[in-house]
Amino acid sequence: MKMHRVYAIILRHLYLFRHSLDRLSDVFYWPIVDILLWGLTGLYIQKTSSELNVMTMILSGILLWIIVWRGQYEVAVNLLEDLLSKNLINIFASPLKFREWISAFLIIGLIKSVASLAFVSLVAYLLYHFNVLALGFYLLPFFIILIMFGWAVGFFVSGIILRYGARLHTLAWSAITLISPFSAIYYPLSILPLWAQKVAIFVPISYIFEGGRKILIYHQQLSWNYFLFPFMISIIYLFFAALWFRKSFIIILEKKGLIKVF
Repeated sequence: MKMHRVYAIILRHLYLFRHSLDRLSDVFYWPIVDILLWGLTGLYIQKTSSELNVMTMILSGILLWIIVWRGQYEVAVNLLEDLLSKNLINIFASPLKFREWISAFLIIGLIKSVASLAFVSLVAYLLYHFNVLALGFYLLPFFIILIMFGWAVGFFVSGIILRYGARLHTLAWSAITLISPFSAIYYPLSILPLWAQKVAIFVPISYIFEGGRKILIYHQQLSWNYFLFPFMISIIYLFFAALWFRKSFIIILEKKGLIKVF
């Protein structure tokens, strides 16, 4: 065995590592997110003495997070598939309009979110006797705000990928996790440092996860005013993210000299 040949292969992969966001995120990004998310969850678990509360906290967080993740994933990854397959020109050679294309993404995200939530809720009930329907009529506003925010992140990420190239494709499934430490998925906002709590104020889904725990663990009732602020900022985020995505798409068309399809 010749070490210089081994060295050549190692060097080749190190060069790829330097220029690949995927490889960088595997080594640095995901471990940091895991440490933050589960470290903060561990702090919260240390302060609670009830196993039932811990189980409810984790399962409710997982089920509600599926809605956000699926909404973001379907927008960003479906766009990425069309982009990597160089299929955008074929799609828009048809009479398809931009708003119709986007509407399809949103509907797909909605359908898959409902299907995933229903399936995982059934599994959680069968295995752990956890019933997400205990949220009652609150489940509907929870779902609406969660998926709207997921769509907003999906549009924002898609705009970045369109504008700066498919080399950033790892953002399609990793960007949403950057927000997770500020979302209070498995722990109350009070666990976070003060500066992080201030950031979480502007993360609409943090209100949803906090509200879910108040209902399921502490059996509190929520006022409809509780949903007003997260709903409004979700709409604002979705509106500006869609504008950003549309602008990025127009730039791509202009660069390629294609006719606008809006």
